[in-house]
Amino acid sequence: MGVCGYLFLPWKCFVVVSLRLLFLVPTGVPVRSGDATFPKAMDNVTVRQGESATLRCTIDDRVTRVAWLNRSTILYAGNDKWSIDPRVIILVNTPTQYSIMIQNVDVYDEGPYTCSVQTDNHPKTSRVHLIVQVPPQIMNISSDITVNEGSSVTLLCLAIGRPEPTVTWRHLSVKEGQGFVSEDEYLEISDIKRDQSGEYECSALNDVAAPDVRKVKITVNYPPYISKAKNTGVSVGQKGILSCEASAVPTAEFQWFKEDTRLATGLDGVRIENKGRISTLTFFNVSEKDYGNYTCVATNKLGNTNASITLYDYLS
Repeated sequence: MGVCGYLFLPWKCFVVVSLRLLFLVPTGVPVRSGDATFPKAMDNVTVRQGESATLRCTIDDRVTRVAWLNRSTILYAGNDKWSIDPRVIILVNTPTQYSIMIQNVDVYDEGPYTCSVQTDNHPKTSRVHLIVQVPPQIMNISSDITVNEGSSVTLLCLAIGRPEPTVTWRHLSVKEGQGFVSEDEYLEISDIKRDQSGEYECSALNDVAAPDVRKVKITVNYPPYISKAKNTGVSVGQKGILSCEASAVPTAEFQWFKEDTRLATGLDGVRIENKGRISTLTFFNVSEKDYGNYTCVATNKLGNTNASITLYDYLS
């Protein structure tokens, strides 16, 4: 027994027959009705994922039966719901309009929808295409990384969305307006320099919603170099301080020498203090024997450097 025999509903038989007639049209050829203005569905409907989509079909008093279909699936026939999807509801069924709503739209809802009507003469159809947009979302991004100066670095940022988002990398640790790096999922840096360390921002944008933004930190290790070491003049009996400043990643460790003798806090009335990139050698009561050349040595795992600093008699 056919579908009509099971249902005992002649108008539902019409829907099934109309659906079969619809598929007689070759793929890619628009479905045409005898009257180009009737029935009239909407233009393409574009909604964001998670929103509701309303599909409207304008009809008139010539219509005796009406249905909404999605590809080969009947959603509604008149006021009767055929779809088992609870998100599909009927909004309007009047002599002039037949509308349904799809709630909480997802990407699998995208595609063609057909308004099929029966008049006294013959079935007619009108089609609308539902487009589902998805906000950009970064799904995979590189972790923070530490490398030695001169190494090569590759950062990855994979994002999804509809339309496909544009992925942009930007270096945040530079002057404003100079941070653009690349417009690609991959950021490759060859022979990385110390001034290329810092935060890199990946932004995924497709104009559907605000861009999705994530950050990756690159730490660039490099050996110490002494950026500041100044000779100091002090009178006998006064307090004298020698200062040594070194840039390095990881932070340098400091040692002080006079000739070949390593100095230590508490010996010969001196104190050594290391705070970050600065080391100081303090003489609390300078004597004649304290004058002379001192060597500041800065060391980390990548190397070492030194500078000579002179403590001299300010009055000489």
